[in-house]
Amino acid sequence: MVRISLDVMGGDYGPEVVIPGAARALERHPDIRFVLFGQEAQCAELLAKYPKLKAASTFNDCEIAVGMDEKPSQALRRGRGKSSMWKAIDAINAGEADVVVSAGNTGALMAMSVFCLRTMQGIQRPAIAAIWPTLKGESIVLDVGATIGADAQQLMDFALMGGAMARALFEVEHPSVGLLNVGVEEIKGQEEVKEAGRLIREANIEGIDYYGFVEGDDIGRGTVDVVVTEGFSGNIALKAAEGTARQIAEYLRAAMSRTLLAKIGYVFAKGAFDRLREKMDPRKVNGGVFLGLNGVVIKSHGGTDAEGFAAAIDVGYDMVKNGLKAKIESDLAKYHGAQPSEAFPPA
Repeated sequence: MVRISLDVMGGDYGPEVVIPGAARALERHPDIRFVLFGQEAQCAELLAKYPKLKAASTFNDCEIAVGMDEKPSQALRRGRGKSSMWKAIDAINAGEADVVVSAGNTGALMAMSVFCLRTMQGIQRPAIAAIWPTLKGESIVLDVGATIGADAQQLMDFALMGGAMARALFEVEHPSVGLLNVGVEEIKGQEEVKEAGRLIREANIEGIDYYGFVEGDDIGRGTVDVVVTEGFSGNIALKAAEGTARQIAEYLRAAMSRTLLAKIGYVFAKGAFDRLREKMDPRKVNGGVFLGLNGVVIKSHGGTDAEGFAAAIDVGYDMVKNGLKAKIESDLAKYHGAQPSEAFPPA
């Protein structure tokens, strides 16, 4: 059994997406038990439409829902101990859940997660890891928005955590890890990135195969299993890739409807286009994983639909089943020993 805590009020659409998304995930994983946190007045009628989900869940009424536009510091002050987001995270501390999934405000979710769960020993700053579709399958990219301007030691920590996640998710014994840079030559790039490369090489980390520097186009090629970068460039890369996928989809849609001949051609090639659409569907890889915390937190896109939210739940389910937290703790213990974790101040 995997116990999953849900912030039902999170995201652009709240219960209208979270509840049917949870119902879809339950169909795929009947051993899930949900702990739901939301405002009962908005959820009760919708939850009643999904009797199997209701039977597999416990519902907790909450006073406050964190707004998508709230500053993290404001959300902490207003929602600490009372909001659906806070209570969903705190369910891990209470031993009621193995993982939490939320589509809510990213900054607030990170701030509350760090405040509630704290960082693991040896970790200065957490990272958000994204699962990235590639020509070879999937890769992990981190950080995609949690830590802006990471230093060399933090980038090395990201490499350790990303490698552990790759072993948990892809079941690869020695995942390849690359540092995102402006070129593959050792003389190129910022000093922090070059220093991080030196640290990883000299550490000779048992659980990963350090590839060296990779460039932006290597992400989509699947050159390595794990791409490590700091949060500013990682977030830009993520948003650029999502925008490009939508742009290509619009180009194809326009081209296939332009002439009668194109429409006839589309009918014959429909199977190929359906497979392409499936590959480019961002809902299928929805769910960023917060790494470096004493608990597993999954961030869903705020504007996703029920299928996308179900995919984020799938990620959380897989992380628990494959022992992500234990793998990260084991790797960190080898290289950080018993160093105390440094507090990460909420934004």
